[in-house]
Amino acid sequence: MRYVITGHLGLIGEALKERLDSEGHECVLAIDKREGHDVLNLENKSLPQGKTADILFHFAAKCKINEAVANPSIPHMNNTHGIFSVLEFCRKNNIRKIVVPSTSRILSKERNPYVASKVYVEELVKSYHDCYGIDYIILRPSTVYGPCFDKTSRLMSNFIVNSLKDEPLKIYGNVEKTLDFTYIDDFIEGVMLTLNTKNKIYNISGEEELRVIDVAREILKQTNSPSKILFLDPEKAQPQKVKVNTNEIKAIGYSPKIKVSEGISKMISWYKTNKEALLSYKDEGEKYYNFIPEKESLK
Repeated sequence: MRYVITGHLGLIGEALKERLDSEGHECVLAIDKREGHDVLNLENKSLPQGKTADILFHFAAKCKINEAVANPSIPHMNNTHGIFSVLEFCRKNNIRKIVVPSTSRILSKERNPYVASKVYVEELVKSYHDCYGIDYIILRPSTVYGPCFDKTSRLMSNFIVNSLKDEPLKIYGNVEKTLDFTYIDDFIEGVMLTLNTKNKIYNISGEEELRVIDVAREILKQTNSPSKILFLDPEKAQPQKVKVNTNEIKAIGYSPKIKVSEGISKMISWYKTNKEALLSYKDEGEKYYNFIPEKESLK
């Protein structure tokens, strides 16, 4: 299989490219803004001379919800215009299939510019199938986490890095906030299973819905950290209960293997080994919200 990939230096893109290459698939073109290539201008680009591609994996998109709420132009430009540019690239270069991540938050009652941008992404992808015959796989991941040099501020990385630095762990929501966590290896396995299908939407999760405060406490336990837990003022929090139905992808063989406690342990070991990633990582939550200390009654 000959493929194009965007966002190959991010958490998911890097892991996916490594898996594809290990199985003998040929990367025709890899695009990432950290190498000076922007998907926003892709619609007028061509494949390398003499090359063709069977499929495009589009993993260059903004995934920070708090940033999107604070500045709604970010998801508009990066997600909505980004998917248009990528789909046009596929159409003009005769790439007949695309794999696109959406978000499991579409399934919740949550409404914000980030979720709205993903609704648009899904609909535009389906419209390009109907109008131009480009097949698709839409993935709705649920809180994917894992070790990576990508400095994108993510919940699990924030918690682990801050605990190793004895800094506060910050929760966007209240004590009842839950998420369905998915370790990167399980997510990539799910992606690979979908490749022989087409024109489907798959929810992918680790099938382990946990209170975020309990995840924070598990990290503090494993790191033996004195870090405090802080909460976003609950009045500012979005609806915070995310659990997805994975029956569609389980029907093609998906079965997550890594429990959250094991995934946390793997990430802690990785950060301890990769000191550069630990020291350079920044939790950007304070850019967007004020936090309050955890109350004794919430423990």
